[in-house]
Amino acid sequence: MGAHGSIAVDLTLDCKGLACPMPIVKTKKAMEQIQPGQVVEVQATDRGSLADMKGWANTTGHHYLGTREVGEVLYHYLRKANPVEVKEEAAFPHTISNDELLARMNQPSIAILDVREPAEYAFGHIPGAVSIPLGVLLERLSEWKPNEELYVICRSGTRSDLACRLLAENGFTQVKNVVPGMAEWTGPIEQA
Repeated sequence: MGAHGSIAVDLTLDCKGLACPMPIVKTKKAMEQIQPGQVVEVQATDRGSLADMKGWANTTGHHYLGTREVGEVLYHYLRKANPVEVKEEAAFPHTISNDELLARMNQPSIAILDVREPAEYAFGHIPGAVSIPLGVLLERLSEWKPNEELYVICRSGTRSDLACRLLAENGFTQVKNVVPGMAEWTGPIEQA
């Protein structure tokens, strides 16, 4: 067990250099190795991991304690929940494939929400997609109509899954997660 500043850490996880969804995948496995109440430190360089860690902890019942940033490295701290606090993690049930979205792109009223980080969006996004990173989505919900058909995309389907759940919890009824996401998108792309 190490002490990082004033934070007692039971397990340190090195996810530096890994892109979404790998920091979350490794964090899920690490949580199985520690006891309730223990703390894991996740070291990551993926800027999207901040929203990922917060969102994942919220949906599973584990406690997101906070993040420190030192240079390019984000140090995320999560406390494993007691068994009675743990929520069953289930994927958002309403999905659409990349190919199905591509086939619908000629519809005039299609709304695509890209929840990746601004740099990811800038280097390539679906034409017409609106960029709202997962970390600020809650504060920008008023930009969307709750009954609007909304296709949510990220790099791999993980952040967009969290975003879809957040939207549904806030009254959005026509939300679909685009899977597998931009990592395998073969349709048109534009750069900002």
